[in-house]
Amino acid sequence: MGGRVALPPMSEEGKRAVVPLGFVLGLLDTIEKPMIVAERGGNVLLVNTHAKQFLESQGYSATPRLNLFNEFLRVDARKILGAIDRGEQKVDVQIQGGAVKAVARVQWMREPEWLVVEIENTSAAQPGPDPATQLTVQELLQEREITYRNLLAAYLKLQEVNRQKTVFLASAAHELKTPLAVIKGYYDLLLAGSLGRLTDKQRDILEESKESCERLVRLVSMFLNYSALESGKLVLQLRENDLRDCLDELSKRWSEAFQRKGVKLDASFDPSIPTFRFDYQKVQQAAANLLDNALKHTPSGGSVTLRAAPHFWERRVAAMAPVEERRRFRLPRPNSVEVSVTDSGSGIAAEHHQEIFEDFVRVDRNTSGMGLGLAIAKRLIQAHRGKVWVESESRSGSKFTFLLPMDQG
Repeated sequence: MGGRVALPPMSEEGKRAVVPLGFVLGLLDTIEKPMIVAERGGNVLLVNTHAKQFLESQGYSATPRLNLFNEFLRVDARKILGAIDRGEQKVDVQIQGGAVKAVARVQWMREPEWLVVEIENTSAAQPGPDPATQLTVQELLQEREITYRNLLAAYLKLQEVNRQKTVFLASAAHELKTPLAVIKGYYDLLLAGSLGRLTDKQRDILEESKESCERLVRLVSMFLNYSALESGKLVLQLRENDLRDCLDELSKRWSEAFQRKGVKLDASFDPSIPTFRFDYQKVQQAAANLLDNALKHTPSGGSVTLRAAPHFWERRVAAMAPVEERRRFRLPRPNSVEVSVTDSGSGIAAEHHQEIFEDFVRVDRNTSGMGLGLAIAKRLIQAHRGKVWVESESRSGSKFTFLLPMDQG
């Protein structure tokens, strides 16, 4: 049980605290109910004193070799993990052992990627209420009910304000989309010489104007995507697609913008990437947002690299197959694709790695944009049951990576 474990951010700066497992176990021992902590694959990591006593009373040995799903709960791991992936906060599992009846409440903690199990003994007789404290308890319940109603009213009001904001953004974006498309079309006609010959100065002015128009088009598209995500209207069009074609088309589309700024764009895609089911437009939009972000923060003379290659995502195997079945496959086979965008820009300090994926967050106030690109990319990737993260330090560039599972249903 030795070692150290990373816990969620505990300070205002968002720094991740690292504490000994023994300290976590000491905290668990202060809880009166039996508590078990396991990894997503089911291997038990920690048990408090009450849980150890409960396990021993049922004939189990509270060791790290105990598997939560197969040996203790005796349920299919996919049943519990599937419910959690669908958004359920807690999953109850009935435990029957002799005369003992209990309920195991399984809860998923995303940040440390733990399963926390609270065991409640339902067979034990509950003591009757103390008449001397009944009045006080009743008053507290009434106060809690009033507080709950007030909080619910405030929450509903905030939800309505948020809905109105989303509707406004969507309406404004729709109104701007058509005239911007017309303006962009006229710029293309002028620059192609269809309406007459241009001088070098006129061409430079038109190219700058067209670039500003394209920035507005991307901003409008971003608002439309954001409003769809906020309103829950995002629907994935999952079809058998070639990710290499998707990203190659994207890199060619962005090559002109990189040339104008003097930034080198290098694209490399592993030829062994198979075709699999994903939403072509949504994945392209997510990658485009990462390219846009890299271009903004890379100075002239710098470079940006777009790469894609097959990847073995161990967590997905742990979630889908029992331990005994996984041991049959000694050589990991790719079950996802890793896509990365690496730039030689100014980099991002470690304390900002989490918040940059939130809505309307901009770490560098000197750059343009609304702070929605990375937030939208994260939601689009998560809709594919993937994940996205950043590796970066100040003044050393950034690497944004996302994983796309190849087993989309």
